[in-house]
Amino acid sequence: MKIISYNVNGIRAAIRKGFMDWLQQANPDIVCLQEIKATPEQLDLDIFEEAGYPYHYWYPATKKGYSGVAILSKHEPEHIEYGTGIDYMDFEGRNLRVDFENFSVMSLYLPSGTNINRLEHKLQYMADFQRYVDQLKLEVPNLIICGDYNICHRAIDIHDPVRLQNTSGFLPVEREWIDSFMKSGFIDSFRHFNEDGDHYSWWSYRANARNNNKGWRIDYNLVAEPLADRLKRAVILPDAMHSDHCPVLLEIEH
Repeated sequence: MKIISYNVNGIRAAIRKGFMDWLQQANPDIVCLQEIKATPEQLDLDIFEEAGYPYHYWYPATKKGYSGVAILSKHEPEHIEYGTGIDYMDFEGRNLRVDFENFSVMSLYLPSGTNINRLEHKLQYMADFQRYVDQLKLEVPNLIICGDYNICHRAIDIHDPVRLQNTSGFLPVEREWIDSFMKSGFIDSFRHFNEDGDHYSWWSYRANARNNNKGWRIDYNLVAEPLADRLKRAVILPDAMHSDHCPVLLEIEH
């Protein structure tokens, strides 16, 4: 079972850059998208079905052209959960979950903290999301949370940890939260297989950052510990160039 998470930074823009051809070549079973920046009405949904994804679920933000998540699947889920029931999260279209017989997959787009107001919003979201997931795991123990967390966990996950230590996405309070979140029962699937540096999933559009690999690893497939023995492979796919992010891939035994 191959699962990919990808912040596409606008699904319509990604499609214009060849996303659909790439999707068919990569051929994952499930794709979690973030920052779709579109409503289903703005898309030709037939192209996803023609590409082999008859089950596709869209959860856009209320604000047009902003945020939003989606999940594409080759397999029909038993249940689809739109949002968390927490109004301010759901207003921005940040959580979508599909449940299968023996595991569940969530597409998550955690806010960025680019200014002081958004940072406070992000910290509130992080605290509320932890409580939500703590409860959710009681009902859905085999949970995989795929998405853009907008946080680098450790120094190895960012190209310049010293100069960027006071930048949102690598603040001590954010790093402590994601560390605690992982320790609450999740495996960082990429680090489970790879402890090397220089592996990133997002690069600024400025200063030729991608060509120089001056990146951040902020996209994760976090896997609940009960699924540990089913982990097969986890890699980052930096050659996919449809966004300022790249896809991150997880393979589990079905």
